Amino acid sequence: MVLLFQWRQLYLIGMINRQLLQHIVSLHSFEKMAFVAGPRQVGKTTLGRLLQEQRKSPDLYRTWDDAQWRKDVLKSPYGFVDAFRPVDAPKPLAVIDEIHKFPKWKQYLKGLYDTRKERVDILVTGSGRLDYFQKGGDSLLGRYHMYRMHPLSVRELAGAALVDEAYSPQNTLDALLNSSRSTSEQHDAFERLYTWGGFPEPFTKQSQRFTRQWLRERKSLLIREDLRDLFRVHSMGSLELFAELVAAKAGSPLTLNTLVEDIGVSQPTLKTWLGFLERVYYAYTIPPYHRMIARALRKDRKVYLWDWSEIQSEGVRFENLVASHLLKMCHFTEDFGFEPLRLFYLRDKDKREVDFLIVKDKTPWILVEAKTTDTTPPPALSRFADVLGVRHCFLVVRQRLAGNGIHQGVRVMDAASFCACLPV
Repeated sequence: MVLLFQWRQLYLIGMINRQLLQHIVSLHSFEKMAFVAGPRQVGKTTLGRLLQEQRKSPDLYRTWDDAQWRKDVLKSPYGFVDAFRPVDAPKPLAVIDEIHKFPKWKQYLKGLYDTRKERVDILVTGSGRLDYFQKGGDSLLGRYHMYRMHPLSVRELAGAALVDEAYSPQNTLDALLNSSRSTSEQHDAFERLYTWGGFPEPFTKQSQRFTRQWLRERKSLLIREDLRDLFRVHSMGSLELFAELVAAKAGSPLTLNTLVEDIGVSQPTLKTWLGFLERVYYAYTIPPYHRMIARALRKDRKVYLWDWSEIQSEGVRFENLVASHLLKMCHFTEDFGFEPLRLFYLRDKDKREVDFLIVKDKTPWILVEAKTTDTTPPPALSRFADVLGVRHCFLVVRQRLAGNGIHQGVRVMDAASFCACLPV
């Protein structure tokens, strides 16, 4: 194995490492446990291994998927830590993967942290939503920080500098307002993300055949293993059909009532199943924003996929890719304690719509519309900007532009330069 370590970019067996690793190193003190949640195969295990490699830690990686370790836990719960004597700083790092599948996982981690935190630092990873599970055990409140790991982004691939503790959302806005034409590296990164998705393995392979196999196997793992094991779903055939229909609705408001007859289950059951798909990071939803907007839709959430590469429609795939970059920014500001941002969409009963609204401190802040080729701002942008008092509107297009400019009060940018300005 060849390990090439650089501060701005890491590669392990051809896999690109994530900025999240460097943010954890620079912004997380490990006075508390670090929980890293995210989709299957997004790079969580690689992140933990690289953190251990950086510290030259002993082999303290354990996964609940390992049958032998499950047996060892019953005999000696913390034996794998106790086997190593304390060493000089930095402390060794224990990486525990998929522990949320253990019914008493909270009690286990609480005991590990309370009794061994002076001996080891603790990183917990999982593809389920660690912050959602409330099964058994005492509360872990005050003992951990939660971080969400996203697919690759333009900023990561283009090797942009990390933001530091002085970061604020205003820095991002300033970068967007001052951005010029995208670089060749940024444009190439965006096009590769559009084609292959943001999951490291298919992205690095760049093979249509491999990607089709990978997508099929990943969906099978999510539906037939994760959902069955974590939520004890019995109607797997109906749930698989629901997942297919959700994927077909990507980029659109999801009206569950219209799917009741197609699937043959109740609307409350579909709502529960949608929550399941979100918790295993298959899909995510964006709520509508409705404050002070007459005739606004207030109920149906827009649905997007964590892996946009399975979307066939070019326009929807592009919109999903932009949505994922914006959601990653919002999660980053929240997870690392910066001024929080929230992501919404706008649509009224007259079918006027803007793809994305970013809200800062409960105040509408930035409007974003995503188009594949059309560089003419839609009227809805100006209308919603006037109603909400939003000063900054962006039209993001896929095609590479000669330069970023202002048209009808809207800043028109190509997607590569827009995404490269975001903090992660």
